[in-house]
Amino acid sequence: MRRDVTIISNQQIAKATMEMKVRCPGVTVAPGTFFHIKTSGLLRRPLSVANVEGDIVTFLYKVVGEGTTELAGKRIGDVLDVLGPLGNGFPLEQYGKRVVLVGGGIGVPPLYYVRRKLQAMGIETVAILGFDSKDSVFYEQAFRELGETIITTVDGSHGERGFVTGPLARVEADVLFSCGPEAMLKAVATSSIPERYLSIENRMGCGIGACFACVCQAPDGYVKVCIDGPVFKAEEVLL
Repeated sequence: MRRDVTIISNQQIAKATMEMKVRCPGVTVAPGTFFHIKTSGLLRRPLSVANVEGDIVTFLYKVVGEGTTELAGKRIGDVLDVLGPLGNGFPLEQYGKRVVLVGGGIGVPPLYYVRRKLQAMGIETVAILGFDSKDSVFYEQAFRELGETIITTVDGSHGERGFVTGPLARVEADVLFSCGPEAMLKAVATSSIPERYLSIENRMGCGIGACFACVCQAPDGYVKVCIDGPVFKAEEVLL
């Protein structure tokens, strides 16, 4: 569904990382889904949903190219053309067990909204969040307010030194929800946790399944991240 949303804040919260809040009346957003944001370029930019409170939707994004640089320059009151919410999110309704949330970099944001929903359902969670360095860390306090949270940084400048796989090996849980770069997803997909769900970040064209720009290999062919995902069972995709 195409809609116009109004920006109510757009600020930097960590190294090259922006938090944008928009007013989106009447929207219902499942945790793990995304919006496709129009910029002046040829392609829209897919942004996962970091939080929803009333009619306010929060996005976090890295400033890495022309499209996200354009978004970073938007002001309060500016209107964005968006498609969404799109895709299939995390299957929260199935679980009354312990869930571990594993995020890396800009894969962290959707897990915050997931965790808020799980907490409201009375489901115990632990979060493991990986970043490059201390100046890249964001939402740490927000996550800690919802439960046990472990931070890792590659250079050891904050939290534990290393990757998310270190603390993940120590955590006992029934279900894993993860979002982040492909190398991280490959690593956590082999975890011994019984049920594992991965949210895949791919470049997208249309966002509605028509262009085949975001396909991902699967055991029996290919899947489209935009409409079949972005969340898949670990065994449904080949990374």
